[in-house]
Amino acid sequence: MNNQQEIVLMRLNSLSMALAASALLLLPVSAVHAKGSGQIFVSSENDNAVTVLDGKTYAVVKTIPTGERPRDMRLSTDGQKLFVIASNSERVDVIDIARLAVERSIEVGEDPEMFAFSPDSKRFYVSMEEDAKVSVIDVAAGKKVAEIEVGEEPEGVMMSPDGKRLYVTSEVANMVHVIDTATNEIAANIVVGNRPRRFAATPDSSEIWVTNELGGSVTIIDGRKNEIKGTVSFAPKGFRADDVTPVGIAMTRDGKTAYVTLGRANHVAVVDVASRAVKEYVLVGQRAWGVTLSRDQSRLFVVNGLSDDMSIVDTRNNKVLRSVPVGRVPHTAVIDD
Repeated sequence: MNNQQEIVLMRLNSLSMALAASALLLLPVSAVHAKGSGQIFVSSENDNAVTVLDGKTYAVVKTIPTGERPRDMRLSTDGQKLFVIASNSERVDVIDIARLAVERSIEVGEDPEMFAFSPDSKRFYVSMEEDAKVSVIDVAAGKKVAEIEVGEEPEGVMMSPDGKRLYVTSEVANMVHVIDTATNEIAANIVVGNRPRRFAATPDSSEIWVTNELGGSVTIIDGRKNEIKGTVSFAPKGFRADDVTPVGIAMTRDGKTAYVTLGRANHVAVVDVASRAVKEYVLVGQRAWGVTLSRDQSRLFVVNGLSDDMSIVDTRNNKVLRSVPVGRVPHTAVIDD
């Protein structure tokens, strides 16, 4: 190839790259980077409904009727469906995000509490409080395929990122069960604080944090050894010890900060994960319960079960920006951003 031919070839390559870049710019945003609907979903136990809010104005977009006592909610992996536990109806309602309507219901049994998906969303694992079991549900078939016996009154359920381990709290046994999902057998039982509720994990799953509602604390479990490695206790000023009832917990993606709702103490504790020190207590609504972070982690959303609202916290300064009414006895918020 002579010099002139090389120059022509270089020009053709440059032109091809320019055309490809131009075509990419013309694609809709969703084709380049899939985004959510921008809406916020809040389950309201006493309204038998999910309230849908605009993610920018926080105005109510729609109220979606569900089964009785909607509680825990999860988005499917593809973000197209919202699964909602309807405890008193003994089912999980599946909401189509595009239509904002329940498209099907999956019967799961008496008094389901919380659940977690397998990494591919083909199955979910739901805690059954009355039966002291975890039911394994095939999503496509809409039926139970297995049961796992656990301690009394199971609630919190968390799947490891690789889908190999399932963590379940037993409120009565004060225990965390570690379940091998390949065999559906319990691999370890770990005694934690009084009335354990919910989970968060560091990015590498080396630490599993579990809230203890009646212990006023978080127990930290070594995720590799299944042993307790620490405890964080909470004592916001002006509250009796029995008012400090940690339930909800969220952790930043970098694993540096944990946010813990303190129930009847009406605060969220901001905890430095490395030092396990409480950096700040943020006053929110009455009976702070569920908690979740926005995708960019600039906002923390806290549902308050007795003031029937949701506090929106700026995580840069830990100040409450506003409170939004969201229905009677809100339980869980899901941010589809």
